This record gives sequence, C-alpha cells and structure tokens, in this order.
Amino acid sequence: MGGSDGILGNRDIERSKATIASARRRKWLKRRETWLVVLGVILHAVYMLSIFDIYFKTPIVHGMDPVTPRFNAPAKRLVLLVADGLRADKFFEPDSEGNYRAPFLRSIIKGKGRWGVSHARPPTESRPGHVALIAGFYEDPSAVTKGWKANPVEFDSVFNRSRHTFAFGSPDIVPIFCGAVPHSTWNTYPHEYEDFATDASFLDEWSFDQFQSLLNRSNEDSKLKELLLQDKLVIFLHLLGCDSNGHAHRPFSSIYLNNVKVVDSIAERVYHMVEDHFKDNRTAYIFTADHGMSDKGSHGDGHPSNTDTPLVAWGAGVKNPKPISSTNHSHCNFRFVDEHMHDAPTPVEWGLNEIERVDINQADIAPLMSTLVGLPCPVNSVGSLPLDYINMIEMEEVEAVLSNTKQVLNQFLRKSHIKQSNSLYFKPFKQLANYSAVLDQIERLISFRNYEAAMKLSENLRSLALQGLHYFQTYDWLMLMTIITLGYIGWMIYLFLHVLQSYTSLPGNISRKEQATRQRSYTGKINLCGCLFMGALSILLFLEHSPPLYHAYTTMTVFLWTRIINEYWSIRALWIYLRGRKFNYIIKLVATSAVALFILELLVNSFTDRKLYTWCFLIMGAIASLYLLKSIPWRSGIPIFVCIACWFLSVFTLMPAQIPDNNQLVIASGAMIILIGLVARWLHLHAEGNKFWLSISNHGVKRPKFPMLFHLQALLVGLSSVMVSLSTSHRTEKQELLALHQLINWSIAGFSMVLPLFSANGLLARLTSIFLGFAPPFLLLSIGYEAVFYSALALVLMAWILFENTVLYLSKVKKLSSSIKIVEDHLTLDHDTRCLQLSDVRIPLIFMVLFNVAFFGTGNFASIASFEISSVYRFITVFSPFLMAALLVFKLFIPFLLVICAFSSITKLHQIPRLGCYFLVISFSDVMTIHFFFLVRNTGSWMEIGNSISHFGIVSAQVVFVLLLFALTNVYTKDIQCNSALESSQKAM
Repeated sequence: MGGSDGILGNRDIERSKATIASARRRKWLKRRETWLVVLGVILHAVYMLSIFDIYFKTPIVHGMDPVTPRFNAPAKRLVLLVADGLRADKFFEPDSEGNYRAPFLRSIIKGKGRWGVSHARPPTESRPGHVALIAGFYEDPSAVTKGWKANPVEFDSVFNRSRHTFAFGSPDIVPIFCGAVPHSTWNTYPHEYEDFATDASFLDEWSFDQFQSLLNRSNEDSKLKELLLQDKLVIFLHLLGCDSNGHAHRPFSSIYLNNVKVVDSIAERVYHMVEDHFKDNRTAYIFTADHGMSDKGSHGDGHPSNTDTPLVAWGAGVKNPKPISSTNHSHCNFRFVDEHMHDAPTPVEWGLNEIERVDINQADIAPLMSTLVGLPCPVNSVGSLPLDYINMIEMEEVEAVLSNTKQVLNQFLRKSHIKQSNSLYFKPFKQLANYSAVLDQIERLISFRNYEAAMKLSENLRSLALQGLHYFQTYDWLMLMTIITLGYIGWMIYLFLHVLQSYTSLPGNISRKEQATRQRSYTGKINLCGCLFMGALSILLFLEHSPPLYHAYTTMTVFLWTRIINEYWSIRALWIYLRGRKFNYIIKLVATSAVALFILELLVNSFTDRKLYTWCFLIMGAIASLYLLKSIPWRSGIPIFVCIACWFLSVFTLMPAQIPDNNQLVIASGAMIILIGLVARWLHLHAEGNKFWLSISNHGVKRPKFPMLFHLQALLVGLSSVMVSLSTSHRTEKQELLALHQLINWSIAGFSMVLPLFSANGLLARLTSIFLGFAPPFLLLSIGYEAVFYSALALVLMAWILFENTVLYLSKVKKLSSSIKIVEDHLTLDHDTRCLQLSDVRIPLIFMVLFNVAFFGTGNFASIASFEISSVYRFITVFSPFLMAALLVFKLFIPFLLVICAFSSITKLHQIPRLGCYFLVISFSDVMTIHFFFLVRNTGSWMEIGNSISHFGIVSAQVVFVLLLFALTNVYTKDIQCNSALESSQKAM
C-alpha cells in the first residue's frame, strides 16, 4: 500500500510540476503576445510614414540664381487671361447653328497669332493648373499632404520676377501668387459671389471691370500711370465663370456655352482697351485655361476633357499664323504630360485644319511668358520654351533657349550639390558629368554663328537636365524601399516564428533542450553585433544629414532581423523537421502557400475592382458544396445551403456603389432578418440529434436568463422596420424628425445591442442573438440594398461555420475509425486549445476575404457610398459633424463585428488559439501591405493619389483595427461554449 502511495505521490508531484510549468508558459506567452502587439503597432505606424519620405518629397529646391536673359525683350507687358474650367473642344467647335462661340479669338488665330492645345497634367485642379501656368512646374506632390494652404512650399513664379503684377479674380487663386509679392496690385471678389445657383459669368465681368477701372484711374493718378508705362509688367485676369457654371450646370448647358462667348468678349475688350491705352504695339497676350471639365461637371483626373485646354497667343513677340504643311511634323513620337501623342489630328468641326496647330505642355507657358517680356524663367520651372510661338531673330532664339536650359540646369546642379554634400558615397548623374564643356561648346558655336548646332546642343542639354532632376528626386528610393520591404518581411518572418514556437507542435518538441542551452550563449553575441551594426548605420545616416525618420526605419529593420537571427536554432530545427517529412507534405506546404498568395493578390486587386468578389463567391460556393456533397449526404441540406448563401452574397458587389434610396427594401429586410432568426432558433431547438450540428447546437450549458429573449429581439427588429417607415415618411412630409421618433430609434438601437449578453452561450444560440441584436441599429442606418446585404453576410458566416463544423466532424470520425492515436495528432497547448496545423491556415484566409467583403460589399471610401449622409437622419437631423460621422463609422463596423464574432466562434469550435490566428491574419495582411506600398502614386488626380495612400493606410492599420474589434467582440463571444469535437465524433460513432 505504501509503495502504491509512493507511486501516486510521485505522479502528484509530476502533475504539480506540469501545472507550474504550464502556468509559467501561459505567463510567458501572454507577455510575449503583448510585446508583439506593441511592436506591431509601432512598426506599422513608423513604416506608414515612409511613403511621405519616398513618394511625397518636395521637388523644389532653393538657392539657385535666376538666369538673366541675354536678348532684347520683344514685349514690354504681358496680359494673361485664364478661363478657369474651359474645355478645348467647347472653345473651338461651332454651336448647333454653325456659329463659333469665340469669334474674336478665332480671328486672332487666323490673322495675327498662334494656337494649339495646352496639355495639363493630372491632378487637373485649379491650384495645380495655375502653378503649372505661372510657376512652370507641376504641383508639388507634398501639397497633397498639406491641404490647400496658400503655399505649402515656397516657389518662384513669373509674377515674382516681374517688375509689377496686376491681378484680379478668384479669392482661391490670386492670393496664392500675389499674397506674398510686394510688387503686386491685386483684388478679389468675396467668396459669397461664388454661388452655383446663378449664372457665374458675372464673375468674369467683375475681373474685367476691375482692370478697366485701373486703367481709368491711371489717367488721374500720375504714379499709377508711371508704373503702367514701365516694362516687364504682367496683367493677370482670372475668369472663374466657366468653372462655376460647368460644376453647376454641366459643360453642355447653354449657361456654360454662353460663358465661352463671355470670355471671348472679355478678351476682345481687354485687347482693344490695352491697345488704345498704350498705343505702342508692345503688349503680348496669352489666353488659356487651367483645366477642362468632364461631361458630369467635374475635373481632377487625366481624361482628355479635363487635360485638353485652349491656348491662343498673339501680340508683341508672337509669330503670325502659319499654313499647315507636311514639313511641320517634327516630334511624331513625343508624348505630352497627359499621355497624348504629338500631332494628334485636329477635329474637322473646329475648322482650323489649314492653320498649323502647336500643342505644348502646360508648364511650357511659364518660360514662354518670361521670354516674351524678357524676364528670367522662374527658378523652379521645368517647362521647355516653345519656339514655334516666339517671333525672334535666330540668334535671340538660341539665347532664349540657352537661358531656359541654364535655368533647368541650375536646379539640377543645386540638387546634385545638396546630395553630394550630404553623401559619404555619392553617385553622380553620369550623363551630365561634362555639362560645363557642353556649355562652353554652345557658347563657341554661338560666337561662330552656328545657331542650328547651338540650338540642338542646348535642347539636348535641357532634356538631360530634366532627367537629372528626376534622378535626384528618386535618389533615395532604392535604399528606402529596400529597408522598408526588408522590415515588413522581417516582421512577417518573426511573427511566423512566434506562431510556430507558441501555437504549433513543430520545432519546439524537436530541439527545445538543445535550443535553450545553445541559444543562451549566442543571444548575447548576436545582440551585441546587432547593436553595433545599428549604431554604425545611425552614424552613417547622421553624417549624411538624413531626416530623423530614416534612423527610425533602419533601427526597426535591423532590430527585427537581429531578433530573427537570434532564432537561428528554431529555424534550424524547422529546416531539419521539414527535411525529415515526406515529399507529399512539402507539396502540400507549397500548394498552401501558393493558394494563400493567390487569395491575397485577389484581395489587393479587389480594392480597385469589387466585381472580383462576385467571381470569388460564385467559385467558393460551388467548390465548398461539391466538397461537402462528397463527404456528407445532400439530405442534410448543408451543401446546398452553403452554395446558395455564397451565390446570394456574390450579387452585392455588382450593385452600384452609390446606394439608391429604397425604404421598402429596408422594411422587407427586417422581415428577412426575423425569418432567418426563426430558422436558426428552430435548428437550435430541434437539431440535437443531427450529428452534423452537435458541436454548434450546445444544450444544457447555460440557459438564457430570459426565456422570452428571442421573442423580444425579433420584436425589436420588427419595431425598427416600422420606425424606418415612420421616420422616413414623416421627415419627407414635415422636413424634420419628431423628438419622440428620435428617442424611440436611439432606445431600440441601444437596448437591442445589450440583449445578446443575456442569451444562451451555445454557439448557434449566441450568434443568432448577436445577429438579431445588431440588426435594429443597422436597419435604422440603412437607406437601400445594404440592409439585405446584412442578412446575406450573416448567411455566408453561418455557411462558413457549418462548413468548418462538418470538416471537423469528418476529420475526427476518420481518425477514430482508422484507430490512429488521437494524442499524437491532437497535441494540446492548454486545457481548451490544441496546436495549430497547416490545414488551419484556411481559417485566417477565409476571415480576410469575409472581412474585406464586409467593407466593400456596399461600397468603399473612394465611392463614399457607405457615407450617404441621409442614413443618419433617423437619429439626428440637426447638423453635428462628429455625431454624424460616429454613426456612419458605426454602421460600417457592424458587418465587421459579425465577421469577427463568427471567426472567434470557429476558433472555439476547432479549439485553436485565437491570438495565433490573429497573428496569421496580420502576417497575411502585411503581404498586401508590401504590395500596396509599391502601388502608392504621386501622379494623377487627387482621388487617385488619395486612394493609393488610403489603401496602403487601411491595410497597415489592420494590426490595430482588427485587435480593437477582437477586444470589442470578445464581450459577446468569450463565454461561447461548444461540445468537444472529440466527444461529438465519439457520440456519432
């Protein structure tokens, strides 16, 4: 007896030791998980900022001296007329009666000036367009991150270089260029004048009247008269009418088309008034637009209707019209900044086919204006002087082009000097290594009067200087992109190693003892080497005067890879383990990785094409149901249900992103939700004998505190449908919401979300209660088909749970029937979790697909569909931006909450660690993050640039976003209980 006591006693001691070891491991794991989450948040926050150091770094440099022209200015003054929002085709084409809308400017084109199309580069907005016209460069990409401040980065312009500038027009444009220029006289109308409800052509007349009164005043004001008689003057009239009328009435409207006649009339009156006032024929005139206008009354993108703007130049220093001939086509392969080919055919209806058309890039207008009045080109300009517009002798033409070349070259040299002075290992732009010799050669050719050769060399040097500017703008790209990419890859590897060590049975069991002893001796050395390497890189960056964030990027990346090298023995053990496995396992591993990568790439592309989800769910539904039909009888209804649910959800990503109002559909959705709840309730009560429902229909664990809870929840859903009808009809009739209606809506929404906490804690019962609990607020915030989407998503989540439950049941039955040792294949981590296996990778992947569908199912940020403001009117009608925004964001969160509740339930069903799956989700999302990192755009419309940033930001923020949602849904899912899968399968046997 004593011996047996002793044996039992030893067992008790061993059991006690195991319990202590298990408690220590849990404590260690909790600390490590917290540390990884904190590291992940910091890493993603730091790396998210890298796009602003790479893609949105200002191209503007300061410190260059202006290049003084060495030729006589052909004009004393310049008049710049900008018709904001004027499309080229609407300007040149005739009206329905065959009359041209701009008769005066057409007479100029045919009799005394030059014409063409000025090609604007996206973003085709007013500010970037005017910056290109007046300063000669395309909008600083960093401006997109700084909003519409007057000048996010200070830059030079034609107005800065003039002796004096007179400007009249919009308060949004004129102050940008004249606000900080002391030698300027300007005025703007009040913002209130920009009223879309009226014909805005009076704004153009206002600008003309201001200029007319200025000239009239000069007859009495001697100082003003003296100022006006000086040379190097610039007169700028900003004509906003076409833009405002285009937005309000569309560019095909009679109001917009009549505004074209108005600006033509203003151009004619300005011309005659200036010529009559000065009487010296020394004025140059340029008429153009900053951007066009789409058929929908918008602008911003790179469509030809937005990028093609008219250009007419005449007066002092401008060539006369030239008949078209076959020898005029000299740049057939040249592409403009909006991707138009050079020498695009002129539409026949324009009636200008016999006169040479000279198209230019919008930034070329700045050096053209500077040359006409003999000013130095703006020092930040990247425009090329369009010689086909300039009427000069050959020697002066060469001098003008050389001045333009030197101005671009000065920018290149300045950038090269800044980079060289800050770089320990400088890589110069080799094509311009001998620029000084080329300049000397050009000067010699000019002195020998070989103007043609000098011109060719000057133009070639300017082209190389522009390439050099791009070279230094992207000088650090390779280094930064390599560091950031290595950082993300290091993070993913480190995360995978953590998952393998903490949640699987892989290398830990193979070499844990060997690993522990050897790792201690190597860790110190590796950490020391990592610190030294990190210090060396920091010193290097410090000596190169790199920004502080460069240090953060390199430190984070080196730190991660040091941690990975510290895990050498884990990696070695994993390699040994994989080498020892059968070839079939390796094939399975490679196939799983390939499928995961395919799904992640599908998700990346779905950000720009929602229809991909339609194909995804059609195919997934078919494959899943075929798999189930092979394994379980069709009479169970599960295979058919899975297929129908997936196909039903696939419809929604074909729907328009702008959700149309349909209150009847919202009310009908309430009935559908109640019906789904009734079916789920019936299955919960009557499916206990069904072997495929044993795990999710869990009776007797915890009865609901309120037996009538389901009926109350169904009643609240029905009541919310009634309130949708009442609130909408009342608001439509009375234009305001009754306080009683508001109170009822708030009460229903708040009360219904609390009720799931009191439901039974069986998986099916709790999820049904959560589905019914969040239905009332979602219905009250819905305006159309998104209310049906809520039910469709819930059905697919149920199909996912049934699929996983069936897979679990089949795997356990197979193991029992084949008499395999359960202990080996069902290794446990804790009392309620088992180790992750390769096949479990499908769970985080399916979660990611459903999580993204919850976001894109009814639209996305780009389309603003989910932010339809009328969806909050049932809760609040008085404008309150913060409360309205909170309600709209909450509406977006509800589908996410359903997906995460289903995901948490599946981890409980499979008895796998939820945080392990969370780390896999973050690893997979970072594969997408790397892809989006390379897709960030710094050219194109503000929407395209903003979308590329937001896509990268959304995926980067998932490390925090998903974790917060996990914490929130844990309130509802923490006490969900499932029957042991093992018990279930044994019962079935």
